[in-house]
Formats: sequence, structure tokens, C-alpha cells
Amino acid sequence: MCRYPLITWRNFAVFFCLSLFANLAAAANTNVTNKYEQIVRSYIAASNARDTETMLRMVVDDVQWLSIDGDTVVKETNNKAELRVGMVEYFKSCGSCKSRLERIFSTHRSVSALEVASFETSSGIHEQQSISVYEFAGDLIRRVYYFPVES
Repeated sequence: MCRYPLITWRNFAVFFCLSLFANLAAAANTNVTNKYEQIVRSYIAASNARDTETMLRMVVDDVQWLSIDGDTVVKETNNKAELRVGMVEYFKSCGSCKSRLERIFSTHRSVSALEVASFETSSGIHEQQSISVYEFAGDLIRRVYYFPVES
């Protein structure tokens, strides 16, 4: 007498369906996080192109931009109008500034990145890196957290 039950077609079908649903659920979650990563990539591309209007279309009306340094949190913006002013000033102050995403990963509602900013100085190109976290509401950026720059 066999000690192990035989695998029936019914057991196999149940196992197969459960595996299929688990894989589909994982793929759906990956698609959502990849969608958010693509939005952040597009946002950085718009910033590099100095395209403030495209950037503003990617954020909620009451977008918040927060700079974090140790135990200090500074709210840079509270809405699109303040973000527009901040970006226009930034673009005027640094005509050569560009950013790239060195590393990026996401959860179901946010994207974290190691961003590398580069700009020209009298001694050549300078780079500095910082950590950013983009929080989403639907398909729009709700909040951006920026941590201190590291040279």
C-alpha cells in the first residue's frame, strides 16, 4: 500500500489555478509599481527638459514638496502654484542642472530613488546625490520627500 496519496487531475488543476492566480496578482502589482516608476522617470525627464507644465500635469493640485534634514522638515511647496514658482526659480539659478535616477524601487503607493544631480562649475561637471521618495494619489504625485544632498 502506498503511503502517499496519488496526485489526481483535480488536485493538479486546483494547484495549477492557485499558482496562476498568484502569478497574475504578482504581475498586476508589478505593473502598478512599474507604472509609478515610469511616472517618476517622466517627471525627471520633464525637469531635465525644463518643462514645468508637463511636471505640473503629473502632480495633484495640493502637491507637497518636503526637504528633510535630520529632525528638520521644511515644506517647500503646498500646491501647484508654489511648485511652479520653485521650479522656475531653480531653472533660472542653475541652467546646467540635470538629474538622473541611479537606483529606483517602488511599493504599491510610492517610489524611492537615489537621484544624482549634475551641474557645470568652473572646474568641470560636479555631481551630488540624494534620496527621494515620491508618494502617489492615484496616478499623480502627491508628495515628494527629499533627503540631504551627499557629495
